[in-house]
Amino acid sequence: MNSRILFSGLALTFLLFLTWQLRWVILIIFGSIVLAVAFDVLIKKIQRLINIPRSLSLAIALSLLIVGGSLIYLLLAPELINQTKELITLFPNLAAKLKSLLASQPRLLNLQDLIPEKVSWDKIQPIGNRLLGFAGGAANIIIQLLLVTLIAILLALDPNSHRKILISATPRPGRKDMEELLDLCRASLGGWLTGMTISASSIFLLTWAGLALLKVPLALLSALICGLLTFVPTIGPTTATLLPLGVALLISPTLMFQVLFLRLILQNLEAFVLTPLLLRRTVNLLPTVALTSQLSLGALLGLPGVLLALPLVVVIQVIMQKILVVKVMDRW
Repeated sequence: MNSRILFSGLALTFLLFLTWQLRWVILIIFGSIVLAVAFDVLIKKIQRLINIPRSLSLAIALSLLIVGGSLIYLLLAPELINQTKELITLFPNLAAKLKSLLASQPRLLNLQDLIPEKVSWDKIQPIGNRLLGFAGGAANIIIQLLLVTLIAILLALDPNSHRKILISATPRPGRKDMEELLDLCRASLGGWLTGMTISASSIFLLTWAGLALLKVPLALLSALICGLLTFVPTIGPTTATLLPLGVALLISPTLMFQVLFLRLILQNLEAFVLTPLLLRRTVNLLPTVALTSQLSLGALLGLPGVLLALPLVVVIQVIMQKILVVKVMDRW
């Protein structure tokens, strides 16, 4: 018994070490699975409308995504480029505005040292060196995204074969449970992706309309950032609010508070109405669980960990409910 426990402990230690060494490969594979599930949602909807083979449905889904993305790019890209250039020119004005506000508060005078008076070459050069490093990292990210997309397409093209591999690798008494577990994970992950996509799109459109009505500059760019960061609950919406607040501050403090009020309404609408309504049949993540997972995976894996934290928690929650709760704790 002692030798068996020792051997099991060594095997578990080696498995954990191997998992940590291959963490980026595992992250790419999981990201591919998430993207493949997103493709599968579109494929199933196309097959409900038209009774065609899966390969043809996948080709139609990819074509629709490419055409839709191209149209959105052609419609929004010129305005986004102009607003990005405008944002760069607004940074010095924003810094001056913040210094003037801090100067009026004696308790915050020390914070003025954090805001540069002017931009010089000595200050730009270190940033330029960092940007060169970021450029290399960006190229690596693009390659990883292409790899994730390719694997996702292959998974979406023939999911049953990969499903059979997992089921065959399961001991015979647990194969039926594995089939049910895979179905539950697919349903929960697909429902989460659909719900979050609808929620993020709604927040983007509502934020864009609200900022446009308030006549806030850079409304489209701010709304796009707010919509994208909706996929990172708790942290994302709060971070995204900083851009429209800073831009509105350049106009007037009154407009800044109006933007803050608008974002608070939309954040609460998304957190307490849209997301629970869209995800009520699939998965319900507690804010504490979501935030803890994002902080933990962000500390371990950086930005990719933050982006994939919630899909991973969705899958883990289903596995724990099916295996730990039903198979272990309920029987115990």
